[in-house]
Amino acid sequence: QVQLVESGGGSVQAGDSLRLACTASGRTLRTNAMAWFRQTPGKEREFVAAISSTGHMTYYADSVKGRFTIARDNSKNTMYLQMDSLKTEDTAVYLCAANRDPRSYTANKYDSSSYDYWGQGTQVTVSS
Repeated sequence: QVQLVESGGGSVQAGDSLRLACTASGRTLRTNAMAWFRQTPGKEREFVAAISSTGHMTYYADSVKGRFTIARDNSKNTMYLQMDSLKTEDTAVYLCAANRDPRSYTANKYDSSSYDYWGQGTQVTVSS
């Protein structure tokens, strides 16, 4: 069974940076595409960024493009999200996810239903 654990969240000021990490245990995820989503109370999970199994292909939501960078280190079974120029609207619980079926990932990598494994999330709070 795969377990994903996020870390690196916290409370920062607008304009600051944070680096989130998502570490997998149970088995290697080097052949799995992965993604970051975020969620605020009462709202659906929102796609933030995705990365292919090799790390060569990355995708971003328009709202974070140019500010966030997704990366992975398969030797450490870990994925990262570097968040720069944070805004108050970035406040959310950030969750990492891993895809098991490449077909679903190819069909819609932006949809949370395409991911099979989820972490518990880490809170990011950005104040003005």
